[in-house]
Amino acid sequence: MTRLNSGDGILSRRAILRGGGSALTLAAVAAFPGARAMAQSDADTQAGGDLPVGGQEAFSFDWLVERARRAAAEDYVPPEPLGKPFSDLNYDDYRRIQFREESAVWAGEDAFAVLHAYHPGWLFDTTVSLYEVVDGEVTPLTFSTEDFRYYSDARGVMAEVDELPGVAGFRLNAPLNAPGQFDEVVSFLGASYFRALGKDNRYGLSARGLAVNTATSAEEEFPSFTAFWLERPEPDADHVVFYASLESESLTGAYKFVVKPGRTTTMDVTLRLFFRRDIEQLGLAPLTSMYLFGPNDRGDFDDYRNRVHDSEALVVNTEERAVVRVLNNPPRLANSYMGAMSPQSFGLVQRHRDFDDYLDAGAHYESRPSLMVEPVGAWGRGAVRLIEIPSDLEANDNIVAFWVPEAEFAAGDELDTAYRLYWGMSPPGAESDLAQVSRTLAGHGGVSGVDPAKDRRKFVIDFLGGPLAELGGDQQVKPNITVSNGKLEEEVLQTIDPGSGLLRLVVEVSADAGAVVEMSADLWLEERRLSETWIYQWLRE
Repeated sequence: MTRLNSGDGILSRRAILRGGGSALTLAAVAAFPGARAMAQSDADTQAGGDLPVGGQEAFSFDWLVERARRAAAEDYVPPEPLGKPFSDLNYDDYRRIQFREESAVWAGEDAFAVLHAYHPGWLFDTTVSLYEVVDGEVTPLTFSTEDFRYYSDARGVMAEVDELPGVAGFRLNAPLNAPGQFDEVVSFLGASYFRALGKDNRYGLSARGLAVNTATSAEEEFPSFTAFWLERPEPDADHVVFYASLESESLTGAYKFVVKPGRTTTMDVTLRLFFRRDIEQLGLAPLTSMYLFGPNDRGDFDDYRNRVHDSEALVVNTEERAVVRVLNNPPRLANSYMGAMSPQSFGLVQRHRDFDDYLDAGAHYESRPSLMVEPVGAWGRGAVRLIEIPSDLEANDNIVAFWVPEAEFAAGDELDTAYRLYWGMSPPGAESDLAQVSRTLAGHGGVSGVDPAKDRRKFVIDFLGGPLAELGGDQQVKPNITVSNGKLEEEVLQTIDPGSGLLRLVVEVSADAGAVVEMSADLWLEERRLSETWIYQWLRE
């Protein structure tokens, strides 16, 4: 990560409505059709600075970086909302608008990937510009109502519209789960939000281009991708390359994405940021997910399912240890910071992969992807920040995690950095070679079956596999437990299954009312760490 200092030379919690697999779900609507190219002679007058001047200069990332640098010296101009009739579309209308598969860009017998677009309207009341890049030459992509099918009331709302003012976003489809079957791989829709899938995944958590002043004393900004330049992939390609411009009140940015679909889909992200003004907090590689309840935190939910979440833990890997922070749906806004020096990776993971873990035949939470962030180069000192927001609906994304550099950023500064995203069932870094935190349970303290000790909280942590499966019965494994802002009342370590290396650590903790209790635990054999480090935050009511 390179920081250049000028002095030296949620949607306030946006509700993401999730589809359950129907052909008319929001996820399906993401498809966007093929486009008709605008004549190059029209480009300069209609592209608004999105093309190299006069078509004489080839498009490149360096050109986009300079464009972002120049824009940072100008005042921010927010996009104009589309207004009627697009603003008249409600959720039900919007999901009844489908992109026509036959309109897909790049479609053909030898296609590696095809591009679809999202219809504007409903929550998505501004548009983005899409451009195709071939050998450095840029051609605008345009779409009309002919590229969409309108069902039910949506047909009436859009009856008087022929030409669209633009599109809300796009998705890319490619063979992912079977040869010749073009499945959705990645989707960009709304501000700087995007999602991707690995093999056999269903959409779950999202990523963002950037987080600015999230949950700080300053007003949060939601930077938006305003234009995308997509390189047409060759028939024998194994990846897609595209670029994006980012804008907000406080900064501009140039992004490059390289997406390679697979069992674990990878996205290489390179970015350059230019700051218009001082900001209080920069969040790099932000991740957004949903955690409603699980065995460690059932809340007041009277539900037949065992678990409802897109992600169950935040994982942070450093040279010293692998940290697993089990997620909560807290009674009030909760914050956690995990300090690190150039972390190896971090991300939000879904580890339970059996249907019986969730018992949801519609949502299939067992198929939601884990997402790990792997920094490219040394990111220096900083912290992974986790924000947990109280929620009573599984349609609400209430989990946010991102990297906060220790450095501060002021007007005139620049930032040059890169990272790789891994989306899939078990991406690199989501699991470790150590004994894993396989289960966390919680309940009242005291002896089970007797009057509960309601002034205490009992936490049951199961560690499984890794070095524990190789130990003899006479090995003296010991727990290392820390409790901050509370008191450790009791601890018990039990061997449940020596063959698989399943050990159970039971701890009971007490605290004053209203306390924020931070706990950690891992297992050791003399000077050797055997397990991941379990971390948990308990908000004492």
